[in-house]
Amino acid sequence: MTLGPLIVQSDHTVLLEVAHPEAEDARHALAVFAELERAPEHIHTYRVTRLGLWNARAAGHTAEEILATLNQYAKFPVPSGVASEIEDTMRRYGRLTIERLDGGADDPNAQPLLGEGEPPVLVLRCDDAAILREVTSAKKIAPLLGNRLDDQTYPIEAWARGELKQQLVARGWPAEDLAGYTPGEPYPIALVESTGPDGWQLRDYQAKAAEAFQRGGSGVVVLPCGAGKTIVGAASMAAVGAKTLILVTNAVSARQWRDELIRRTTLTEDEIGEYSGQVKEVKPVTIATYQILTSKRKGEYAHLSLLSAQDWGVIVYDEVHLLPAPVFKLTAELQARRRLGLTATLVREDGREGDVFSLIGPKRYDAAWKDIEAQGFIAPAACFEVRVDLPEAERMQYAVAEDQDRYRIASSTPEKQDLAQRIIDKHPGESVLVIGQYIDQLEAMAEALGSELITGQTPVDERERLFNAFRTGDITTLVVSKVANFSIDLPDASVAIQISGSYGSRQEEAQRLGRLLRPKAKGLTASFYTLIARDTVDQDFAQNRQRFLAEQGYAYTILNADEV
Repeated sequence: MTLGPLIVQSDHTVLLEVAHPEAEDARHALAVFAELERAPEHIHTYRVTRLGLWNARAAGHTAEEILATLNQYAKFPVPSGVASEIEDTMRRYGRLTIERLDGGADDPNAQPLLGEGEPPVLVLRCDDAAILREVTSAKKIAPLLGNRLDDQTYPIEAWARGELKQQLVARGWPAEDLAGYTPGEPYPIALVESTGPDGWQLRDYQAKAAEAFQRGGSGVVVLPCGAGKTIVGAASMAAVGAKTLILVTNAVSARQWRDELIRRTTLTEDEIGEYSGQVKEVKPVTIATYQILTSKRKGEYAHLSLLSAQDWGVIVYDEVHLLPAPVFKLTAELQARRRLGLTATLVREDGREGDVFSLIGPKRYDAAWKDIEAQGFIAPAACFEVRVDLPEAERMQYAVAEDQDRYRIASSTPEKQDLAQRIIDKHPGESVLVIGQYIDQLEAMAEALGSELITGQTPVDERERLFNAFRTGDITTLVVSKVANFSIDLPDASVAIQISGSYGSRQEEAQRLGRLLRPKAKGLTASFYTLIARDTVDQDFAQNRQRFLAEQGYAYTILNADEV
């Protein structure tokens, strides 16, 4: 019998032997419930977390399935303590439920908890007296509840549904929300599928994702960039058939959503409103930017009333891993609305994955990047880390700099300009994005390459003009800031050169590779280059940035600058 590629340790870490013939299968199975922590060349380290297990449970996986995975691929027996902890952790999900209680009793022989004709109330229920006592006596939970109705039931204050779920997750007892949702004002929306060379059909995984959301009523769908998350959103909107508010990262993304909805559904341009810094329309389907919702006037969030401006049936959160803190706060008050989060990764660099779980909802569906690639729906990609040496003068400047300045000095070295040009020359005829963090570095790079530049200061109309020119091939090289990280559809981009980033951000790395993953007309393999200053914090941050993509099965080839 072949020993497996995993070593499961008593501290809940799991080591994956990368060279093992079953490593890829084990990696895909682990991604359901474990998070990659470190990914050096030979041994990758995963950690089994409570939140990962609860997300797996909410998505329909059981403790038995997870233990079967570990036992199947383990080189040595799974420690009994780990197995017991997995079973106990997953058993915690749903022991407490949030339900809607109407007047009268479910059982005609039972004493009714509410008087006849009393308005419905939300209640917290649990059939285990010890668990119920533990949570209801907690200082942060007790004020959210009313006086006990019976041995298993407490009423929930009308405003507290979201905060209660947050606090229960923090205490390790995630509640299953069975209270249902306000239907919202009905509005007919239907998908318009078609056949022929330019036609399209809902893909199997997109249909499954929309169905999983519809069953749960609220939660997050995780799909790779380029796999059609917008279409999942459209299918979910059609299934609900009600007025919809869509929250997106920027105005360019808002217009792409509008165009996709017009193309894929029965909605017309007159039925879709844009609510951004430039336009403020509220229509049956309204697309708003996070930026406008979080903008302040005289110390107040001036536009948050949009969230209650209509009787919304669905609120869609695009790129939910970027949800700003003020929108979390308002979302806590919107628990009666169906909420759909769309993202390529649940990783949040601020550590608020638990708030996504409790306020938007648990993970309802995900698909491994490599699985979607194998089906031909996203392009294959090769990842390269190219290391340059700092010249002596820059090395001395780096050596004496304050810690907070070192990353900028290292990542902005002009040595990357010539290297970027050599990479572009290696890919004649391909569409190339050069992506970075620092505006002065990007301006110098655009000048060195003779390329157009898009930053946050570029007017939206000019951005759209340049992006369209890039799509049509009139421009083959485009230098962009982090405004291009999110929700920008550039289907023919096949090469990305990353020259600097948001320190060690895993989510940004995933988004940037995602710019390349639309299937290519010529069947090209996408090429993702990260230019790194050797032996600096630039190299250290790169290792952290690569963790999420390594978890998805992407390996980085390390090159020296003279090998390009």
